[in-house]
Amino acid sequence: MRIIFAGGGTGGHLYPGLAIARALKKADPRVEPFFIGARRGIERDVLPQVGWAFELLDLHPLYRARPWENWKTVRGAMSAWQRIAGEVRSEPPACVVATGGYASGLALAYATTHKIPIVLQEQNTFPGITTRFFSRFAAQVHLGFPEARRHISPSKTTEVFDSGNPIEPPPADAFEKAPARVKWGFPSTGGTVLLVYGGSQGSKAINDAVAAWVDRGLPPDLFVIWATGKTNYDDLARYDSARIKVRAYIAPISEAYRAADFALSRAGAMATAELCAWGIPVIVVPLPTAAADHQTANAKALVAAGAAEMIRQSDLNTDSLSSAVESMLSNPAKLAAMRAKALERARPTAAADIAQHILRLVEREQTRR
Repeated sequence: MRIIFAGGGTGGHLYPGLAIARALKKADPRVEPFFIGARRGIERDVLPQVGWAFELLDLHPLYRARPWENWKTVRGAMSAWQRIAGEVRSEPPACVVATGGYASGLALAYATTHKIPIVLQEQNTFPGITTRFFSRFAAQVHLGFPEARRHISPSKTTEVFDSGNPIEPPPADAFEKAPARVKWGFPSTGGTVLLVYGGSQGSKAINDAVAAWVDRGLPPDLFVIWATGKTNYDDLARYDSARIKVRAYIAPISEAYRAADFALSRAGAMATAELCAWGIPVIVVPLPTAAADHQTANAKALVAAGAAEMIRQSDLNTDSLSSAVESMLSNPAKLAAMRAKALERARPTAAADIAQHILRLVEREQTRR
């Protein structure tokens, strides 16, 4: 049973597809995932290591700032359409699952034209243009944030689910912090642990603010796990100490989640989904250059839910960061309430739930035939 996954360009669009594919394979071993991505995206490096069949196409985004380069987009779309057609003819898929990014648009267009059921998984509060357009043709739409529903236009027959974002669910002992603290070299009890995480590449804006804040002096009984990103690590490694653990990259990130009491993070959909699942309140600093400013929309949704506080990047400095951290440290009841609200937003079984809905869709389609 072949199921085509289309999406990529960034990890935020690729990893949800991988999580759903793993859940489908676990639920029904007959499923054979097939990934369609772009040669220019992160999938070029990730998919060869996964072990499933894939096709990387010469796909390009719309060059809005350099419209004279859109000939690449047209040329790539024409060749990609033929390649997709060839794959579908060789083994017709049960459905196409799209997780966003320009790598998914053409596969969705082909599937819609040829009456192949499509399933959309939208990570963000404000859906991308691909989700907004194809939601009217979709058999199912799975939302990472329930607030996204008002921005889509599903048909009367489209099933819309508040599934949450598909992540690796926390283990049963996720909330036993003492062993994790000891692994990081912190006391097993007492004090508070802050995780600073600006994404896999790190965030210079967050790193600069944290460095200046640390130079002023850490609050008493605060311990910090600081993931700087590889680019900034050499400049910041000097901050590593008994109370501050500086790492270029943390893998698996679960080792940091286990120890953390709260976090300073970007507002990417997958990162915030993981933080909620682990019950970690967060001070979010949305990336202002994210497409359609979707990280700010994500941040506002979490703030409204009581699971986060937000500092805009333009307002991020030593004083604003210090004030936000102190408000957490000085009010344990507030931190506990935010933790409870984060867990209310969590959907740790999202991947498995989405997989079951997809399998039911496939079964209905096979019965109709």
